[in-house]
Amino acid sequence: MKVNHFNAANQVNPYQRQANMTKQVEQAKTNQADKLEISSKALEMQKTSQSDPARQAKVEQLKMQVENGTYHVDANELAKSLVQHFQQKRS
Repeated sequence: MKVNHFNAANQVNPYQRQANMTKQVEQAKTNQADKLEISSKALEMQKTSQSDPARQAKVEQLKMQVENGTYHVDANELAKSLVQHFQQKRS
């Protein structure tokens, strides 16, 4: 029995096909550009989240106290505040 060889040009090389597909995917990725879109609602939230100067000054003062180790919490005031907070949540 004689087996004829197929023409080499007609044979399909699966490895080469996979390599070609990988190149096509990489080219498609490099052709795409990153985009960033901010919704109008996010822009509105960004504008309203800017704090007033008095609050900003208080935050800076507290940061300095924490960094210096001079910030102390009044435990009684903290406890009262927590109780009020959770009582309001129940209502």
